[in-house]
Amino acid sequence: MEIDFDKMQGLVPAIIQDADTRQVLMLGYMNQQAYDLTVMTGKVTFWSRTRKTTWTKGETSGNYLHVVDIKNDCDNDTLLIRVHPAGPVCHTGTDTCWGEKNEAVYQASRPTEGNPLLFLSELQDFIEERHRQMPEGSYTTSLFRDGLNRMAQKVGEEALELVIEAVNGTDERMIYEGSDMLYHLLVLMTSKGLRIEQMAQELMERHNPNWKKH
Repeated sequence: MEIDFDKMQGLVPAIIQDADTRQVLMLGYMNQQAYDLTVMTGKVTFWSRTRKTTWTKGETSGNYLHVVDIKNDCDNDTLLIRVHPAGPVCHTGTDTCWGEKNEAVYQASRPTEGNPLLFLSELQDFIEERHRQMPEGSYTTSLFRDGLNRMAQKVGEEALELVIEAVNGTDERMIYEGSDMLYHLLVLMTSKGLRIEQMAQELMERHNPNWKKH
């Protein structure tokens, strides 16, 4: 990633956003060293302009900002860092540095809590990371390596199993097979560069009384 640290005398602003809720949490500044530490540790690290040193957010409170991904803007001089916050972000104890409520503050020690619907976005973030890194021994990696046709086939197979359970099975098995189908759909969408939020947006538009099928 090309980052223009020279434009602001070695620093770039870093906007911190909750990966699940999309709530903006805080703004900090990074130099090359802080950025490298952030990438290496997976925890957001800033450059303190007053103390003239790097500092990892949460090193005192334990409320770390666990990195999901990092994006650069069109001028290569502003970072957007999506995170899972381990607790309140502001030193005053509020969820954000603007005193706003973040409705689904991520609890690192209890990752299954919160709104399950928001987890779909988090799950696709994880699948995208698998797609970038392609670690050995990962089932998700094997799906990507098998190619588009196989990924599409798996969605069809899981959909058929869902239908069978809906007609002749139990509610518990229907949920199980539906979860399998949804997971493989997320993998397929990731391979196409699409997001689950795009489907949600489509459904929102269809909910409009003026929506017409296209």
